[in-house]
Amino acid sequence: MPLTQEAVRAWLQRCAAVLEENRDYLTQLDAAIGDADHGVNMDRGFKAAMARLASLNAPDIGSVFKTVGMALVATVGGAGGPLYGTFFLQLGGATAGRTEIALADLLAALEAGLAGIARLGKAEPGDKTMLDALLPARDALRDAVAAGLPATEALARAAAAAEGGMRATIPLVARKGRASYLGERSAGHQDPGATSSFYLFKAAVDAWTGGGTKAD
Repeated sequence: MPLTQEAVRAWLQRCAAVLEENRDYLTQLDAAIGDADHGVNMDRGFKAAMARLASLNAPDIGSVFKTVGMALVATVGGAGGPLYGTFFLQLGGATAGRTEIALADLLAALEAGLAGIARLGKAEPGDKTMLDALLPARDALRDAVAAGLPATEALARAAAAAEGGMRATIPLVARKGRASYLGERSAGHQDPGATSSFYLFKAAVDAWTGGGTKAD
């Protein structure tokens, strides 16, 4: 079943809601190893993105993603703004002119988004960053598409993989970003960027498959 622009907007609206619900939790995670602003920044950025989307009349999915990306670059502080902004701008480029996309198209867009993050952040798996949640989700979605699984099951598997990647950051020593300044002291803390990345997939499950409404 193809995803329409309306479905994509519903996902992004759910992203904004999940990030607002978990703003304080993300900030607490960031207080341990960062600047204590990730939750506030992500909440502010997605609120700004939703405001811009409210006045967007373009019919294609790519314009929706690009609008979100530009809003995040403009309003999210720290590393999160450029990284998440680049991610959504790349999604927009991969879906430009499309009024609906299949699950395989979503996978291709995700691949483009991850490539953009990797180029900008120069991070690798195990560096204790958002990629530690996004890459397992990508791999799970790729396997699900190859197996011909229905979208509901594919997305659930991607979200579960993102959650597993998020939790796997706890024992890691950060090698990128503000957390890397702490060295060994960064171990024992869950990465806030990996957590907000998990929320993106949790929001997709919520919006597209009738999943739960609270991420934790």
